[in-house]
Amino acid sequence: MRRLHPRTRATLAAAVALGVGLSAGPLAGPALAGTTAGTPAGTVVAADAYGPDAAALRAAIAGLPDRDATAALLRVGGHGTWHGTAGVRDIRGGGPALHNARFRAGSVTKVVTAALVLKLAAEGRVDLDGTVQTYLPGLLTDDFEPITVRQLLDFTSGLQPGDSYGGTVEEGLPHRFLTLTPEEVVASAVAKGPGSRPGERQHYSNIHYTVLGMLVEKVTGDTYAHQAYVRIFKPLGLRHTSFPAGADPRIHGPHNRGYEEIDGRLVDVTEWNMSDRWAAGDLISTTADLERFMVALFRGQVVPDPYLEEMFTLPDVPGARLAAGLERFELNGRVIWGKTGSRPGYHTVVAATRDLSRTLVYSVNATDAKGAGLALAQRFAFPAFNR
Repeated sequence: MRRLHPRTRATLAAAVALGVGLSAGPLAGPALAGTTAGTPAGTVVAADAYGPDAAALRAAIAGLPDRDATAALLRVGGHGTWHGTAGVRDIRGGGPALHNARFRAGSVTKVVTAALVLKLAAEGRVDLDGTVQTYLPGLLTDDFEPITVRQLLDFTSGLQPGDSYGGTVEEGLPHRFLTLTPEEVVASAVAKGPGSRPGERQHYSNIHYTVLGMLVEKVTGDTYAHQAYVRIFKPLGLRHTSFPAGADPRIHGPHNRGYEEIDGRLVDVTEWNMSDRWAAGDLISTTADLERFMVALFRGQVVPDPYLEEMFTLPDVPGARLAAGLERFELNGRVIWGKTGSRPGYHTVVAATRDLSRTLVYSVNATDAKGAGLALAQRFAFPAFNR
C-alpha cells in the first residue's frame, strides 16, 4: 500500500472531522426488488439466505476517506439488495458523499458502445463480419488487412493505440484542458501501422472502440452521443447518464469531487477534458443508472439474441478474456461478467453473474484510480460475491 504524505493524512483527518462515514439519507429513486423505499444506505434487506454479505460490504467502505479513496458508492443486487455510501463530497468543504452522485465511468463506456453496435447489427444496419474498409473507406491505409466489426468489438483488430496526452495522471495533468479529437487519435494509430494481423491476438486498447464510434456515426448519419441517447439511455430511463458536450471538462449535476495523489499531495482532478476518450471512455453516469442498464442488458432488453451472445463469447485466440464490451472473471467458483473503468479521481466497476443472481455497481473516488485497480476491486468488488 502507498503511504500518503503527512500533509495529505492531515487533510483527510480534517475531512473525517467534517463528517465522514455511512450516509443515513434515504435512497433516491424507486425501490428495487427486495428493498424498501427509504432504506438507509449501508443496510441490507436480504431476499433469501443467499443475500449480500452485509458485514463484508460495510467493512469495505468503513473509515473513508482514507489513503485509498475519499468516497465510495456501492450498489449490490440480485438475491437481496445492499446500498452503501461513505466518505466526503469534497475534502476541503467536507460534508458526506452524495449517494446519487454523477461520476466519470471511464471504460465502462465500452459496454454502451458494444451494445449500440450490436443493436445496429440486430437491425441489419451493421454486419459484424463487414470490414472497417467497407464502412469507413480511406480510414486505414493499404498496410492493413481487412478488419471486421467483430474484431473491433473483441479487441482483436490488430490496431495499435493512438496518441494521448500521457499514460499517467501526472503526465496528463498539464494538458487536461486541451483537446485531442478522435480523428487525431485514429490517424496517429494508423500511422503506426498494424500491431498484429486481424484476429491473431487480443490486445486491450481504446482505439478499437474509437473506431466503432466513428462507424456508428457513419452508418446512422448522426452523432455517437445522440445515438446512445435515443437507442439506450432514453428507452431505459437513464436520466442521469450522458456524455460531455465536446471538450467540456465539467461534471454537471451533483457529484463528489475526484482527487489523485501526486507527489505526496491530493490534487483535485474533477475537471478534465475527456474528448479523446469519446466512445471508449467519456461516459458520465450514476450507480443507479448503471445498475438499471446492466440488468436490462443481461435480460436481453437492450440487445436481442443472438447478438447478445457476442457479449458473452470470447474470441478463439490465446489468453482471451474480453468479449464484446465485457470481461470474464472467475471468483469464488462463479463466472462473472463485467467491466472496469478508470479516469483521474474515479474508479468504476459494473459486474454480474450471467443469471443476475448477483450484481454490483460501484464508483470509488480513488486517490490512484488507474494504478490501484486490482487492490480497489479486492476491497470493494470481491465482497459482493462472497456468497
